[in-house]
Amino acid sequence: MNNFYAWCRRYLSLTLLAAIVIGALVLFFNENSLLRTVEQERTIDELQARIKDATDTLEYYRSLNRSLDTDKETMERIVREQYHMQHPDEDVYVFE
Repeated sequence: MNNFYAWCRRYLSLTLLAAIVIGALVLFFNENSLLRTVEQERTIDELQARIKDATDTLEYYRSLNRSLDTDKETMERIVREQYHMQHPDEDVYVFE
């Protein structure tokens, strides 16, 4: 016990202990702690992935809208697929 006390007095000072305690408080128990920062980075990555998916979907529908305005065959194909429309002399089979 006496050796431990002597070692602590020699290598650990009050300033070092205070710095370690303050560092631990800042890193782990603060409002902007390391754990919270990692959690927020993960949330940002998830939101950026959702934005990319939404942008891709938006671009697909914009191109489809442009093609529907200009191409009659595309319009007919979409109407037939989505609304199961048919010509009077044909049979339509729906596979799902």
